[in-house]
Amino acid sequence: VQLQASGGGLVLAGGYLRLSCAASGFTFSRYVVGWFRQAPGKEREFVAAISWSGGSTLYTDSVKGRFTISRDNAKNTEYLQMDSLKPDDTALYYCASSRYPDGRLNMAVAEYGYWGQGTLVTVSS
Repeated sequence: VQLQASGGGLVLAGGYLRLSCAASGFTFSRYVVGWFRQAPGKEREFVAAISWSGGSTLYTDSVKGRFTISRDNAKNTEYLQMDSLKPDDTALYYCASSRYPDGRLNMAVAEYGYWGQGTLVTVSS
């Protein structure tokens, strides 16, 4: 199983970025996938998740209305479109896949068994 995140970078507040996560080694279309982030000195926190079909999504309150998670099962890839970025969004962003197939959306770190290497997002004011 491999998850490869990309798309991070340095952006001014109010700007946008699109993260991608390419998956391989498992049946991507059967798993909930999501994004988490970890800022310096803080614990890893949930950002967004999307159901295996793409029909349902879940967001943490601080990103609702600004971030959009999506997936393309034909390409084994998930995305995180981040608009109206704020300095508080600065963190290392990780993509993750649920531990088991056909699961439900979940915010808990422990429910995700496979992780990408992280991509750094820095938002300057």
